[in-house]
Amino acid sequence: MVKHALSHEGYVGGWLDGETGLYYFDSTRLFPEDSIVAALLFGLDNGQRCAYILSSGTEIDLHALTEIRQRGRLLVGTTGDYRPLSFVEPETHEYWGFGIDFARLIAERLGVELEFVPTSWPTLSNDVLSDPPTFDLALGGITITEARKQTMLMSEGYLANGKTILCRKEDAGRFRSLSDIDKPEVTVVVNPGGLNEAFAREHLTQTNIVVHARNEEIPNLIAEGHGDVMITEITEVPYYVRVDERLAAPLLASPLTRGEIGVLMRPEQEGLLTFVNAAIREMKADGTLCRLCEKYGLVYAYGLE
Repeated sequence: MVKHALSHEGYVGGWLDGETGLYYFDSTRLFPEDSIVAALLFGLDNGQRCAYILSSGTEIDLHALTEIRQRGRLLVGTTGDYRPLSFVEPETHEYWGFGIDFARLIAERLGVELEFVPTSWPTLSNDVLSDPPTFDLALGGITITEARKQTMLMSEGYLANGKTILCRKEDAGRFRSLSDIDKPEVTVVVNPGGLNEAFAREHLTQTNIVVHARNEEIPNLIAEGHGDVMITEITEVPYYVRVDERLAAPLLASPLTRGEIGVLMRPEQEGLLTFVNAAIREMKADGTLCRLCEKYGLVYAYGLE
């Protein structure tokens, strides 16, 4: 061990085995704290069971990452109904979107293939927590909430988000606030089981709320007059306004809520969470996320004013 250390980094590290009370030592390589992705990959490549962040004394279990590496595929759960973050073309079954590109970058960093697993907004939490596991992580428009963090792991935000509305262009001046929407003569259309429906039911007590099963069909329903307003996110409306001139997003610059979109995973995947968070920080620092936002016409902003 000492010979190996002297011929490489020159450091020896040790850890206490809580079960035996014995200390174990090995050749150690040190990484800067802003190189966590590289450190974790080095640990995986060299068969390590864990890594340490010295400044915080945090031990990172590599078990979840090792399983993914051995399998050779990262399994990603996504709804495929949320342009331009996660959408699956019905004829070709090909996935595209901001979140899809983001997932590919995570898989590339891990050195594995990528496989998408269908999920839905009503079943999302159950699918994440299923035993045996359905997938390694879920993404594609999932808002970070305290409720989700109570039972699951959520990454740091990789895209600013907030609730807003989509309406017909001729109604843009009609809907300038929640009070304008919360009227008996207004019909609001939402997708089932997610935060959009929850928001509508909490804040719109007089509105006629219609639940439509397929999220991607709702903008066209609004454009054709089968509803007045769609409750959705600032990440979604720019796409629909761009592709359908009948639609408008009058509250895009002043969203009804403020938040961030993140990656969702099971509680025992702290190693994978650390890897994803470190990758997000790298992608923010090197401009990758900004370029993805430009590609899909999204606003690259955090902590919206």
